[in-house]
Amino acid sequence: MTATLIDGKAIAKRMIGEVAQEAAALADKGWEPRLVSISVGDVAAAELYVRNQRKQAEAAGVAFDARNYPETISLEQLTGVLHGLNADPRVNGIIIQRPLPSHIPVKALQKAVHPLKDVEGMHPSSIGNIVYNDLALGPCTAVAAVELLKTLPLKIEGLDVCVIGHSEIVGKPIAFLMMGLGATVTVCHHQTRNVAIHSRQADAVFVAVGKPGLVTGDMLKPGAVLIDIGINRIEGPTGAQTVGDADFESCSDVAGWITPVPGGVGPVTVAMLMKNAVLATQMQLDHYRSSFSATM
Repeated sequence: MTATLIDGKAIAKRMIGEVAQEAAALADKGWEPRLVSISVGDVAAAELYVRNQRKQAEAAGVAFDARNYPETISLEQLTGVLHGLNADPRVNGIIIQRPLPSHIPVKALQKAVHPLKDVEGMHPSSIGNIVYNDLALGPCTAVAAVELLKTLPLKIEGLDVCVIGHSEIVGKPIAFLMMGLGATVTVCHHQTRNVAIHSRQADAVFVAVGKPGLVTGDMLKPGAVLIDIGINRIEGPTGAQTVGDADFESCSDVAGWITPVPGGVGPVTVAMLMKNAVLATQMQLDHYRSSFSATM
């Protein structure tokens, strides 16, 4: 393997240490950051994510409250729960765990979370702010992927970047974030005629499609950066395993830097969630202070 591994775990650990200091400073002011996790029905699919979020929250000094509601709960009832959390000053961030039952559209819940408590960065206003290069409470996965690239000894201004995948919460935000940093960005999707033509010209490739093995080594420029955001469960020779959207073996022979799956974007995404929790708490503290001052 010629590529250098981008160690997401080490980067996340450093971020969590910085977040813990900020959380402690807020706690000293009586504002301990507190997250509420919402899941519906069978939590087995989300259990690993919730457990990891709780672990990182504890390390970051962020209180974590996991709440599960029955699968029979209606969208109206769950929206009412979110409105109650929005109004509760003791709650600083809300996480909507996926998957959700078919009768509850995730976008409806994301819109119901108040933008100041949208620590996942999924509210339309949070996504829209990226167009103006405002990264306050940005979408965690997209921001985490870009943060990984920023740790490398590369000049981002003028960098040729290829984003494979154009989802509203990952691909498109990454494109806007990279443009905001001065990169030249090409976005590929399922209607792109020949993805490899674009990816071979790129100095950095982000892939977030949900299709294992989509990107192979012959699709990369030698020495390029590959940020693999995909998370897929497949059956391997030794049983089920987690892989990304890239064929790691062939890509690592060509790329200059590569993120492993797991251990790359994932840990930094959770660290970014905790960073957003602390930022949201500070923003709410400022909001309440300004509102109080206006009434005096």
